[in-house]
Amino acid sequence: MERARSLQVGRPPKRPASVQLFLCVSVGKRTIYSKTLWVGQSQSGLRVAEYPRTESMSYNLARKAIEVRPAAFNGDAPDLVQLYDQAASLVPIGAWSCDLRTERLTWTRAVFDIFGVSSREVPDRRATIELYGEESRLLLERRRSRAIETCSRFTLDANIVRPDGIERWVRITAATRSSNGRAMTLYGMKQDITEDHARWERLQAQAECDPLTGVANRAPFQRFLEQSKNAPKLNDIGALLLFDMDGFKKINDWWGHAAGDACLAAFADRLKKAFPRAQLVSRIGGDEFAVLLPPVHSRRETENAVRSLFGNLLGSVAWNGGMLPLGVSVGLAFVSDQVDLDPQTLFIAADRALYNAKEDASTVLVCI
Repeated sequence: MERARSLQVGRPPKRPASVQLFLCVSVGKRTIYSKTLWVGQSQSGLRVAEYPRTESMSYNLARKAIEVRPAAFNGDAPDLVQLYDQAASLVPIGAWSCDLRTERLTWTRAVFDIFGVSSREVPDRRATIELYGEESRLLLERRRSRAIETCSRFTLDANIVRPDGIERWVRITAATRSSNGRAMTLYGMKQDITEDHARWERLQAQAECDPLTGVANRAPFQRFLEQSKNAPKLNDIGALLLFDMDGFKKINDWWGHAAGDACLAAFADRLKKAFPRAQLVSRIGGDEFAVLLPPVHSRRETENAVRSLFGNLLGSVAWNGGMLPLGVSVGLAFVSDQVDLDPQTLFIAADRALYNAKEDASTVLVCI
């Protein structure tokens, strides 16, 4: 074995310290220099013992590539595990693992706190999964299965309801440990992001709200249209109503844009009151509105219910001491019972019904 060469650096630390370092210099895929360093305390100072294995780089050149900072090895430096524990206590975050052979869970204390479970209990995966909201549970199982199958990793923001009834949002970061190409352990971090999620929802609500009318703008409706057929939220949709205000341009031309704005705001307010159980009330264009209804029991009953609301929806709007006329055409399309909901197909059907209603001056509502 080649004799180790030594380098004296600085003064001795207050307490013994020792660390092993490995230095590797590569060009492309080729390693041209590698070195193992033992850094320890001697009577005369900090000793760096070097064991070089060099192919094409001289020892002097390699030595210049090493910068030893005595402060990094002083005896006052905290233990890394202790440092992590101290830092982790500043945020609600903990580590977890799952043995895929036995489904046995291992949690640090912070994970117990996040889920509102006593650390004296042994965490049970089945019971834990039941704490997740339905949509989050489906996404978690899908991504978990994919990570195990491909020995990969994933990140997911999921909502849970703890045993005490408190709802929380958790960011799950997961990776796999594998053997012979087969995932053996799933592990990672779980962080309570409830406050961050609440702030994000407030910002999103502000960004997706139409400032004139107070209902949603086009963004959330567009997000609905872009969902895939198997998106879980589509199960909550039963029908789509499209509204187009008649004669709106004349109101702007005759009474001014302020009068037109008053009509838009009044009609949006009436829609919100008329459809309190709607999944979405959105202004999708200048004088166009969309309402997503929940699943319906009877198409005829729903159509009759919509017609019964016209009296409240179409009343004149008080403005500047006068009354502004308000007319509207409506297209209604129902989700098919035979095939999965395709948002684009539903929108096209409702838009066709709306077009037919506008073509027939005697008809306010057309259903498809």
